[in-house]
Amino acid sequence: MNINKPEILSRMCYTELVYGRINKKLKTQLSKIEIEELLYKLILEKKESCFERIGKNIYVTNPENRITITINKNTIRIITVDYVKEQ
Repeated sequence: MNINKPEILSRMCYTELVYGRINKKLKTQLSKIEIEELLYKLILEKKESCFERIGKNIYVTNPENRITITINKNTIRIITVDYVKEQ
């Protein structure tokens, strides 16, 4: 599986709805800029071994923050962010 992290970081984009979805799922009230900076930082910190491509999506798991970021692999659009369920 070939994940191009620099391409993801340079092409990440968002829809208007995703900002509200991220705030709702994370139970925060972050601004658009704060969300973009947070996700950029979380993705930048992760090794490519934390990236998993399943179907049309790429999942970036950040266990330290208990967050998984879902990205459309074709458009590099952020779809959502979810808390990782503890096992």
